[in-house]
Amino acid sequence: MKIALFSDIHANLPALEAFFKDVDSRKPDAIYCLGDLVGYNIWPNEVTNEIRKRNISTIAGNYDFGIGRTSNDCGCAYKTDLEKANGSVSISLTNSLMKDEERAYLRTLPAHIKVEYQLNEDKLNLLLVHGSPRKINEYLFEDREEKSLLRIMHDADADILCFGHTHKPYHRILEETDGHKTRYRHAINLGSVGKPKDNDPRGCYVMLHIHENSSVLYLESVQVEFIRFEYDIEKAAKAVEESILPNDYAENLRRGY
Repeated sequence: MKIALFSDIHANLPALEAFFKDVDSRKPDAIYCLGDLVGYNIWPNEVTNEIRKRNISTIAGNYDFGIGRTSNDCGCAYKTDLEKANGSVSISLTNSLMKDEERAYLRTLPAHIKVEYQLNEDKLNLLLVHGSPRKINEYLFEDREEKSLLRIMHDADADILCFGHTHKPYHRILEETDGHKTRYRHAINLGSVGKPKDNDPRGCYVMLHIHENSSVLYLESVQVEFIRFEYDIEKAAKAVEESILPNDYAENLRRGY
C-alpha cells in the first residue's frame, strides 16, 4: 500500500496544484493531509476548497485551529519582534479573507487520525498529528532527544508517527527493547508543500510504503520516500508582494526558508 502524506500548504495555491499533479501521477492508495492549510499567502479559501473537493482526510494545524475560531493567535512560536509583527499581519489578512463556509470547515477538523493495520497477526499503528500527539503546536525537530521522542510515541501507542509543523523533513527509526524483544518505531516529518524551511524551495511530501509483511519487528519493513516537486514559486512570491503581507514571506519562498 502506498500512502501519500502532505502538510503545511499555507495558502500557497500554486504549490498545492503542483503537488496534486505530482501525486496523482504516482497513484497512491490513500492520501492524508496533516493541516495548516491557511496563513502566509492570499489563497486560504481556494486551498481549503481544493482539499474539500477531493474529500481528503485532513486534520487541523495550529493555524487552521486559530483561523477556524477567528482568533488573532495562530499558535506560532515567533522568536523575534519582527516575526511577531509580520505574523500579526498574516493572521489579520487570513481572517479577513476567510469565508464563513470555509472557516466552518476548518473549525470541524479533527486533531488526530489513527489508522490501525492488522498485519502478521500483529498490529501496526499509524498516527497522524500536526505538531505532536501531545499538542497541536509542539515542535518535534530532528535533534529531539531519542528518549523523549520514544516516550511520546510509546504514550501515544504510535508505531509510525507522521507530523508536520516544523517544515523540515526527516525520518528517524527508533529502537525499543522490551525484555528480549526489539521493536522499531518510525518518526516522520513530512516537510512542507507550500512553505519549506530546509533551504530547498521545492515542495515536499511523503509516500509511505506499507506491505503485507510490514512489522514493528523488522527494521526496513516500512519504507519512507520523500518526494520533492517544482512549482511556480514566482507566482506565489509575487502574490505576497502584491498584498499587504510582508515581503519577507516572498523571499522565504524563494530561498526555501
